[in-house]
Amino acid sequence: MSRPSLQVTVSSKQILAIALPIALSILVPQINFIVNNIFLGQLGQRELALAGITGVYYLIFAVIGQGLNNGLQALISRRAGENRMDAIGSLFAQGVRISVLLALTGMLITWFLAPIILSKVLSDSQSVHQSMQFLNIRILGLPFLYLYQMRNALLVGTNQSKYLIIGTATEAICNIILDYGFIYGHFGLPALGFNGAAVASVISELAGLLVIFWVINSNGVTRQLQLFSSWGYHAGNIQLILKQSAPLILQFAISIISWEFFYILIEHDGTQALAISNTMRNIFGFFGCFTWAFAATTNSMVSNVIGQGLQHEVMGLIKRIILWSVGFASLVFCVLNIFPAYFLMMYGQGADFIRAGIPVLRVVSVAMILMSISVVWMNAVTGTGNSTLNLVIESIAIVLYCLYVYLVLEKWNLPITIGWGSEWLYWITLLVPSFWYMQSGKWKNRKL
Repeated sequence: MSRPSLQVTVSSKQILAIALPIALSILVPQINFIVNNIFLGQLGQRELALAGITGVYYLIFAVIGQGLNNGLQALISRRAGENRMDAIGSLFAQGVRISVLLALTGMLITWFLAPIILSKVLSDSQSVHQSMQFLNIRILGLPFLYLYQMRNALLVGTNQSKYLIIGTATEAICNIILDYGFIYGHFGLPALGFNGAAVASVISELAGLLVIFWVINSNGVTRQLQLFSSWGYHAGNIQLILKQSAPLILQFAISIISWEFFYILIEHDGTQALAISNTMRNIFGFFGCFTWAFAATTNSMVSNVIGQGLQHEVMGLIKRIILWSVGFASLVFCVLNIFPAYFLMMYGQGADFIRAGIPVLRVVSVAMILMSISVVWMNAVTGTGNSTLNLVIESIAIVLYCLYVYLVLEKWNLPITIGWGSEWLYWITLLVPSFWYMQSGKWKNRKL
Protein backbone atom coordinates (compact mmCIF):
# COMPACT_ATOMS: atom_id res chain seq x y z
CA MET A 1 0.00 0.00 0.00
CA SER A 2 1.49 3.34 -1.09
CA ARG A 3 1.95 6.14 1.39
CA PRO A 4 0.70 9.67 0.63
CA SER A 5 3.40 12.28 -0.02
CA LEU A 6 3.94 14.92 2.66
CA GLN A 7 5.89 17.24 0.34
CA VAL A 8 4.58 20.78 -0.14
CA THR A 9 4.31 22.85 -3.32
CA VAL A 10 5.44 26.48 -3.60
CA SER A 11 2.13 28.21 -4.25
CA SER A 12 -0.25 30.68 -2.61
CA LYS A 13 -2.86 27.93 -2.38
CA GLN A 14 -0.46 25.76 -0.37
CA ILE A 15 0.58 28.71 1.83
CA LEU A 16 -3.03 29.53 2.71
CA ALA A 17 -3.95 25.85 3.14
CA ILE A 18 -1.32 25.63 5.91
CA ALA A 19 -1.55 29.16 7.34
CA LEU A 20 -5.32 29.70 7.69
CA PRO A 21 -6.00 26.69 9.95
CA ILE A 22 -2.99 27.70 12.06
CA ALA A 23 -4.36 31.25 12.27
CA LEU A 24 -7.73 29.98 13.40
CA SER A 25 -6.10 27.69 15.96
CA ILE A 26 -4.16 30.68 17.37
CA LEU A 27 -7.13 33.03 17.11
CA VAL A 28 -9.39 30.93 19.31
CA PRO A 29 -7.16 31.03 22.43
CA GLN A 30 -6.60 34.74 21.88
CA ILE A 31 -10.36 35.20 22.03
CA ASN A 32 -10.07 33.26 25.31
CA PHE A 33 -7.53 35.73 26.68
CA ILE A 34 -9.67 38.71 25.72
CA VAL A 35 -12.83 37.21 27.24
CA ASN A 36 -10.79 36.38 30.37
CA ASN A 37 -9.73 39.98 30.66
CA ILE A 38 -13.19 41.36 29.95
CA PHE A 39 -14.57 39.19 32.77
CA LEU A 40 -11.73 40.19 35.10
CA GLY A 41 -12.15 43.84 34.14
CA GLN A 42 -15.64 43.69 35.63
CA LEU A 43 -14.04 42.82 38.98
CA GLY A 44 -12.00 46.03 38.87
CA GLN A 45 -9.01 47.78 37.28
CA ARG A 46 -6.66 46.09 39.76
CA GLU A 47 -7.67 42.62 38.54
CA LEU A 48 -7.32 43.70 34.91
CA ALA A 49 -3.85 45.05 35.68
CA LEU A 50 -2.73 41.89 37.53
CA ALA A 51 -3.93 39.78 34.61
CA GLY A 52 -1.12 41.43 32.64
CA ILE A 53 1.58 40.37 35.12
CA THR A 54 0.29 36.81 35.58
CA GLY A 55 -0.53 36.40 31.90
CA VAL A 56 2.96 37.33 30.74
CA TYR A 57 4.51 35.16 33.46
CA TYR A 58 2.62 32.10 32.21
CA LEU A 59 3.46 33.11 28.65
CA ILE A 60 7.18 32.74 29.50
CA PHE A 61 6.64 29.02 30.08
CA ALA A 62 4.21 28.73 27.17
CA VAL A 63 6.81 30.02 24.71
CA ILE A 64 9.43 27.63 26.11
CA GLY A 65 7.10 24.91 24.83
CA GLN A 66 6.70 26.87 21.61
CA GLY A 67 10.49 26.91 21.17
CA LEU A 68 10.59 23.13 21.54
CA ASN A 69 7.59 22.95 19.23
CA ASN A 70 9.24 25.08 16.51
CA GLY A 71 12.46 23.09 16.59
CA LEU A 72 10.57 19.80 16.41
CA GLN A 73 8.34 21.18 13.66
CA ALA A 74 11.37 22.06 11.50
CA LEU A 75 12.74 18.52 11.95
CA ILE A 76 9.39 16.88 11.19
CA SER A 77 8.92 19.13 8.13
CA ARG A 78 12.39 18.19 6.86
CA ARG A 79 11.59 14.47 7.20
CA ALA A 80 8.23 15.09 5.52
CA GLY A 81 9.99 16.83 2.64
CA GLU A 82 12.27 13.79 2.37
CA ASN A 83 9.13 11.56 2.56
CA ARG A 84 10.64 9.67 5.54
CA MET A 85 7.47 9.01 7.53
CA ASP A 86 9.15 6.25 9.53
CA ALA A 87 11.42 8.85 11.20
CA ILE A 88 8.56 11.18 12.22
CA GLY A 89 7.07 8.92 14.91
CA SER A 90 10.34 8.63 16.83
CA LEU A 91 10.95 12.39 16.68
CA PHE A 92 7.48 13.00 18.09
CA ALA A 93 7.93 10.48 20.92
CA GLN A 94 11.21 12.04 22.06
CA GLY A 95 9.63 15.50 21.86
CA VAL A 96 6.93 14.36 24.27
CA ARG A 97 9.57 13.08 26.72
CA ILE A 98 11.36 16.43 26.70
CA SER A 99 8.14 18.44 27.02
CA VAL A 100 7.00 16.54 30.14
CA LEU A 101 10.34 17.22 31.88
CA LEU A 102 10.18 20.91 30.92
CA ALA A 103 6.62 21.18 32.29
CA LEU A 104 7.63 19.69 35.65
CA THR A 105 10.56 22.12 35.85
CA GLY A 106 8.25 25.07 35.16
CA MET A 107 5.86 23.99 37.90
CA LEU A 108 8.66 23.71 40.48
CA ILE A 109 10.07 27.15 39.53
CA THR A 110 6.61 28.71 39.93
CA TRP A 111 5.89 27.15 43.30
CA PHE A 112 9.29 27.77 44.91
CA LEU A 113 11.12 30.61 43.12
CA ALA A 114 8.41 32.86 41.67
CA PRO A 115 7.21 34.16 45.09
CA ILE A 116 10.74 35.31 45.89
CA ILE A 117 11.22 36.99 42.50
CA LEU A 118 7.84 38.77 42.43
CA SER A 119 8.25 40.04 45.98
CA LYS A 120 11.49 41.73 44.90
CA VAL A 121 10.20 43.38 41.71
CA LEU A 122 6.56 44.34 42.42
CA SER A 123 5.92 47.45 44.50
CA ASP A 124 2.71 46.18 46.16
CA SER A 125 2.74 43.17 48.53
CA GLN A 126 -0.98 42.56 47.94
CA SER A 127 -0.30 42.25 44.21
CA VAL A 128 2.39 39.66 44.94
CA HIS A 129 0.03 37.60 47.10
CA GLN A 130 -2.84 37.77 44.62
CA SER A 131 -0.58 36.98 41.65
CA MET A 132 0.94 33.93 43.36
CA GLN A 133 -2.45 32.52 44.34
CA PHE A 134 -3.41 32.69 40.68
CA LEU A 135 -0.12 31.30 39.31
CA ASN A 136 0.00 28.35 41.73
CA ILE A 137 -3.23 27.15 40.12
CA ARG A 138 -2.53 28.28 36.55
CA ILE A 139 0.80 26.47 36.25
CA LEU A 140 -0.98 23.10 36.67
CA GLY A 141 -2.07 23.41 33.04
CA LEU A 142 1.51 23.49 31.73
CA PRO A 143 1.89 19.72 31.04
CA PHE A 144 -1.39 19.75 29.08
CA LEU A 145 -0.27 22.81 27.11
CA TYR A 146 3.11 21.29 26.20
CA LEU A 147 1.61 18.01 25.02
CA TYR A 148 -0.91 19.98 22.99
CA GLN A 149 1.91 21.97 21.40
CA MET A 150 3.68 18.74 20.46
CA ARG A 151 0.57 17.64 18.57
CA ASN A 152 0.54 21.01 16.81
CA ALA A 153 4.16 20.55 15.71
CA LEU A 154 3.26 17.16 14.32
CA LEU A 155 0.21 18.40 12.39
CA VAL A 156 1.86 21.51 10.95
CA GLY A 157 5.07 19.64 10.14
CA THR A 158 3.12 17.01 8.16
CA ASN A 159 0.84 19.56 6.40
CA GLN A 160 -2.29 18.54 8.31
CA SER A 161 -2.95 21.84 10.08
CA LYS A 162 -6.67 21.61 9.25
CA TYR A 163 -7.15 19.51 12.41
CA LEU A 164 -5.77 22.21 14.73
CA ILE A 165 -8.97 24.24 14.95
CA ILE A 166 -10.98 21.39 16.52
CA GLY A 167 -8.89 21.20 19.68
CA THR A 168 -8.59 24.96 20.08
CA ALA A 169 -12.33 25.48 19.55
CA THR A 170 -13.01 22.97 22.30
CA GLU A 171 -10.60 24.75 24.62
CA ALA A 172 -12.11 28.17 23.85
CA ILE A 173 -15.72 27.14 24.41
CA CYS A 174 -14.84 25.41 27.69
CA ASN A 175 -12.80 28.38 28.86
CA ILE A 176 -15.49 30.99 28.18
CA ILE A 177 -18.20 28.93 29.92
CA LEU A 178 -15.99 28.02 32.88
CA ASP A 179 -14.64 31.57 33.21
CA TYR A 180 -18.17 32.86 33.57
CA GLY A 181 -18.94 30.08 36.04
CA PHE A 182 -15.85 30.13 38.24
CA ILE A 183 -15.23 33.91 38.30
CA TYR A 184 -18.81 34.92 39.16
CA GLY A 185 -20.21 31.70 40.65
CA HIS A 186 -22.73 30.73 37.96
CA PHE A 187 -23.93 27.24 36.88
CA GLY A 188 -23.67 26.02 40.46
CA LEU A 189 -19.88 26.58 40.51
CA PRO A 190 -18.08 28.38 43.36
CA ALA A 191 -17.40 32.12 42.87
CA LEU A 192 -13.58 32.18 42.91
CA GLY A 193 -13.09 35.68 41.51
CA PHE A 194 -9.63 36.32 40.06
CA ASN A 195 -8.51 32.72 40.72
CA GLY A 196 -11.55 31.40 38.86
CA ALA A 197 -9.88 32.35 35.57
CA ALA A 198 -6.90 30.12 36.46
CA VAL A 199 -9.10 27.12 37.30
CA ALA A 200 -11.09 27.57 34.08
CA SER A 201 -7.93 27.77 31.96
CA VAL A 202 -6.40 24.58 33.40
CA ILE A 203 -9.57 22.53 32.83
CA SER A 204 -9.92 23.97 29.32
CA GLU A 205 -6.33 23.08 28.37
CA LEU A 206 -6.94 19.48 29.43
CA ALA A 207 -10.18 19.38 27.40
CA GLY A 208 -8.44 20.72 24.28
CA LEU A 209 -5.65 18.15 24.61
CA LEU A 210 -8.03 15.20 24.97
CA VAL A 211 -10.13 16.27 21.99
CA ILE A 212 -7.17 16.76 19.64
CA PHE A 213 -5.77 13.34 20.60
CA TRP A 214 -9.17 11.80 19.83
CA VAL A 215 -9.45 13.62 16.48
CA ILE A 216 -5.98 12.58 15.32
CA ASN A 217 -6.55 8.96 16.26
CA SER A 218 -9.99 8.93 14.62
CA ASN A 219 -8.62 10.30 11.34
CA GLY A 220 -5.82 7.76 11.06
CA VAL A 221 -2.96 10.23 11.54
CA THR A 222 -1.48 8.17 14.40
CA ARG A 223 -1.43 5.06 12.23
CA GLN A 224 -0.14 6.87 9.13
CA LEU A 225 2.84 8.36 10.97
CA GLN A 226 3.50 5.26 13.12
CA LEU A 227 3.40 7.35 16.30
CA PHE A 228 3.06 4.49 18.75
CA SER A 229 5.59 2.19 17.12
CA SER A 230 8.66 4.20 18.19
CA TRP A 231 8.16 5.12 21.85
CA GLY A 232 11.48 3.65 23.01
CA TYR A 233 14.20 6.01 24.18
CA HIS A 234 16.26 7.26 21.22
CA ALA A 235 19.35 9.18 22.33
CA GLY A 236 20.19 10.34 18.80
CA ASN A 237 16.80 11.96 18.25
CA ILE A 238 16.79 13.47 21.75
CA GLN A 239 20.14 15.08 20.97
CA LEU A 240 18.95 16.26 17.55
CA ILE A 241 15.78 17.86 18.97
CA LEU A 242 17.67 19.58 21.77
CA LYS A 243 20.32 20.86 19.36
CA GLN A 244 17.63 22.35 17.14
CA SER A 245 15.22 23.49 19.86
CA ALA A 246 17.45 24.65 22.74
CA PRO A 247 18.44 27.95 21.07
CA LEU A 248 14.77 28.56 20.17
CA ILE A 249 13.62 27.79 23.72
CA LEU A 250 16.16 30.26 25.09
CA GLN A 251 15.29 32.78 22.36
CA PHE A 252 11.56 32.72 23.11
CA ALA A 253 12.07 32.66 26.88
CA ILE A 254 14.32 35.73 26.99
CA SER A 255 11.93 37.49 24.61
CA ILE A 256 8.95 37.08 26.96
CA ILE A 257 11.07 37.62 30.09
CA SER A 258 11.95 41.01 28.62
CA TRP A 259 8.24 41.64 28.13
CA GLU A 260 7.65 40.79 31.81
CA PHE A 261 10.43 43.27 32.64
CA PHE A 262 8.52 45.85 30.60
CA TYR A 263 5.30 45.12 32.53
CA ILE A 264 7.10 45.38 35.87
CA LEU A 265 8.38 48.84 34.90
CA ILE A 266 4.87 49.79 33.77
CA GLU A 267 3.51 48.63 37.17
CA HIS A 268 5.69 51.27 38.82
CA ASP A 269 3.75 53.87 36.81
CA GLY A 270 0.38 52.93 38.28
CA THR A 271 -2.63 50.68 37.84
CA GLN A 272 -4.13 52.43 34.80
CA ALA A 273 -0.88 52.26 32.81
CA LEU A 274 -0.59 48.56 33.58
CA ALA A 275 -4.23 47.91 32.68
CA ILE A 276 -3.82 49.75 29.35
CA SER A 277 -0.69 47.76 28.56
CA ASN A 278 -2.53 44.53 29.32
CA THR A 279 -5.22 45.44 26.78
CA MET A 280 -2.45 46.16 24.26
CA ARG A 281 -1.13 42.65 24.85
CA ASN A 282 -4.61 41.30 24.14
CA ILE A 283 -4.94 43.33 20.95
CA PHE A 284 -1.41 42.44 19.86
CA GLY A 285 -2.12 38.77 20.45
CA PHE A 286 -5.55 38.73 18.81
CA PHE A 287 -4.70 40.61 15.64
CA GLY A 288 -1.22 39.09 15.40
CA CYS A 289 -2.71 35.62 14.89
CA PHE A 290 -2.44 35.74 11.12
CA THR A 291 1.13 37.05 11.30
CA TRP A 292 2.21 34.21 13.61
CA ALA A 293 0.39 31.72 11.38
CA PHE A 294 2.39 32.88 8.36
CA ALA A 295 5.53 32.69 10.49
CA ALA A 296 4.83 29.04 11.42
CA THR A 297 4.01 28.33 7.77
CA THR A 298 7.37 29.81 6.75
CA ASN A 299 9.25 27.57 9.19
CA SER A 300 7.46 24.46 7.97
CA MET A 301 7.47 25.17 4.22
CA VAL A 302 11.08 26.38 4.06
CA SER A 303 12.27 23.23 5.83
CA ASN A 304 10.07 21.00 3.65
CA VAL A 305 11.22 22.63 0.40
CA ILE A 306 14.88 22.32 1.41
CA GLY A 307 14.21 18.67 2.26
CA GLN A 308 13.02 18.22 -1.33
CA GLY A 309 16.30 19.70 -2.60
CA LEU A 310 14.57 22.82 -4.00
CA GLN A 311 16.75 25.47 -2.37
CA HIS A 312 16.34 27.74 -5.38
CA GLU A 313 12.60 28.02 -4.61
CA VAL A 314 13.04 29.27 -1.04
CA MET A 315 13.46 33.03 -1.58
CA GLY A 316 10.45 33.21 -3.88
CA LEU A 317 8.43 31.29 -1.29
CA ILE A 318 9.42 33.70 1.50
CA LYS A 319 8.50 36.77 -0.54
CA ARG A 320 5.12 35.27 -1.40
CA ILE A 321 4.40 34.56 2.27
CA ILE A 322 5.45 38.12 3.22
CA LEU A 323 2.94 39.58 0.75
CA TRP A 324 0.14 37.65 2.45
CA SER A 325 1.42 38.48 5.94
CA VAL A 326 1.75 42.23 5.27
CA GLY A 327 -1.62 42.25 3.53
CA PHE A 328 -3.42 40.90 6.59
CA ALA A 329 -1.45 43.19 8.94
CA SER A 330 -2.28 46.25 6.82
CA LEU A 331 -5.98 45.42 7.02
CA VAL A 332 -5.71 45.16 10.81
CA PHE A 333 -3.79 48.46 10.91
CA CYS A 334 -6.64 50.23 9.12
CA VAL A 335 -9.34 48.73 11.35
CA LEU A 336 -7.50 49.59 14.57
CA ASN A 337 -6.83 53.18 13.55
CA ILE A 338 -10.35 53.86 12.25
CA PHE A 339 -12.16 52.35 15.25
CA PRO A 340 -9.69 52.48 18.19
CA ALA A 341 -12.25 53.34 20.89
CA TYR A 342 -14.43 50.33 20.10
CA PHE A 343 -11.65 47.91 21.05
CA LEU A 344 -10.86 49.67 24.30
CA MET A 345 -14.43 50.19 25.53
CA MET A 346 -14.96 46.40 25.76
CA TYR A 347 -12.97 46.35 29.00
CA GLY A 348 -15.48 48.63 30.78
CA GLN A 349 -12.90 51.01 32.28
CA GLY A 350 -14.41 54.39 31.34
CA ALA A 351 -13.58 57.40 29.16
CA ASP A 352 -10.23 58.26 30.79
CA PHE A 353 -8.97 54.74 30.12
CA ILE A 354 -10.02 54.92 26.46
CA ARG A 355 -8.54 58.38 25.98
CA ALA A 356 -5.19 57.29 27.45
CA GLY A 357 -5.19 54.02 25.52
CA ILE A 358 -5.80 55.30 21.96
CA PRO A 359 -2.29 56.79 21.39
CA VAL A 360 -0.73 53.54 22.64
CA LEU A 361 -2.97 51.56 20.29
CA ARG A 362 -1.75 53.59 17.32
CA VAL A 363 1.88 52.85 18.22
CA VAL A 364 1.07 49.15 18.55
CA SER A 365 -0.67 49.09 15.15
CA VAL A 366 2.52 50.29 13.43
CA ALA A 367 4.54 47.66 15.33
CA MET A 368 2.23 44.99 13.93
CA ILE A 369 3.17 45.95 10.36
CA LEU A 370 6.85 45.63 11.24
CA MET A 371 6.18 42.31 12.98
CA SER A 372 4.41 40.91 9.91
CA ILE A 373 7.66 41.22 7.95
CA SER A 374 10.21 40.40 10.65
CA VAL A 375 8.69 37.14 11.92
CA VAL A 376 8.57 35.67 8.42
CA TRP A 377 12.28 36.27 7.85
CA MET A 378 13.11 35.03 11.38
CA ASN A 379 11.14 31.83 10.86
CA ALA A 380 12.78 31.32 7.49
CA VAL A 381 16.08 31.18 9.39
CA THR A 382 14.52 28.61 11.73
CA GLY A 383 13.39 26.56 8.74
CA THR A 384 16.95 26.39 7.42
CA GLY A 385 17.98 24.74 10.71
CA ASN A 386 20.22 27.55 11.97
CA SER A 387 18.48 28.05 15.31
CA THR A 388 21.73 29.26 16.90
CA LEU A 389 21.61 32.32 14.67
CA ASN A 390 18.02 32.90 15.77
CA LEU A 391 19.24 33.04 19.37
CA VAL A 392 22.05 35.49 18.54
CA ILE A 393 19.68 37.82 16.67
CA GLU A 394 17.09 37.63 19.45
CA SER A 395 19.70 38.33 22.13
CA ILE A 396 20.85 41.51 20.39
CA ALA A 397 17.26 42.66 19.97
CA ILE A 398 16.44 41.96 23.62
CA VAL A 399 19.44 43.88 24.95
CA LEU A 400 18.43 46.93 22.92
CA TYR A 401 14.76 46.50 23.91
CA CYS A 402 15.48 46.27 27.65
CA LEU A 403 17.89 49.21 27.54
CA TYR A 404 15.24 51.29 25.75
CA VAL A 405 12.37 50.52 28.15
CA TYR A 406 14.57 51.00 31.22
CA LEU A 407 15.72 54.43 30.09
CA VAL A 408 12.31 55.57 28.84
CA LEU A 409 10.13 54.26 31.67
CA GLU A 410 12.38 54.08 34.72
CA LYS A 411 15.07 56.74 34.27
CA TRP A 412 13.29 59.40 32.22
CA ASN A 413 9.69 58.63 33.35
CA LEU A 414 8.29 59.21 29.86
CA PRO A 415 4.69 58.24 28.92
CA ILE A 416 3.88 54.61 28.17
CA THR A 417 3.10 55.60 24.57
CA ILE A 418 6.82 56.19 24.06
CA GLY A 419 7.58 53.04 26.09
CA TRP A 420 5.58 50.95 23.61
CA GLY A 421 7.81 52.38 20.86
CA SER A 422 10.21 49.68 22.05
CA GLU A 423 8.25 47.32 19.81
CA TRP A 424 9.40 49.24 16.74
CA LEU A 425 13.04 48.94 17.82
CA TYR A 426 12.63 45.23 18.59
CA TRP A 427 11.09 44.17 15.27
CA ILE A 428 13.49 46.22 13.16
CA THR A 429 16.45 44.70 15.02
CA LEU A 430 15.13 41.19 14.27
CA LEU A 431 14.50 41.98 10.61
CA VAL A 432 17.88 43.28 9.47
CA PRO A 433 20.18 40.30 10.27
CA SER A 434 17.51 37.70 9.35
CA PHE A 435 17.05 39.29 5.94
CA TRP A 436 20.81 39.51 5.43
CA TYR A 437 21.37 35.84 6.31
CA MET A 438 18.67 34.54 3.96
CA GLN A 439 19.89 36.79 1.14
CA SER A 440 23.48 35.58 1.65
CA GLY A 441 22.60 31.99 0.71
CA LYS A 442 24.84 30.57 3.45
CA TRP A 443 22.00 28.26 4.54
CA LYS A 444 21.73 26.30 1.27
CA ASN A 445 24.00 23.41 2.18
CA ARG A 446 23.02 23.12 5.84
CA LYS A 447 21.95 19.61 6.91
CA LEU A 448 19.47 18.55 9.59
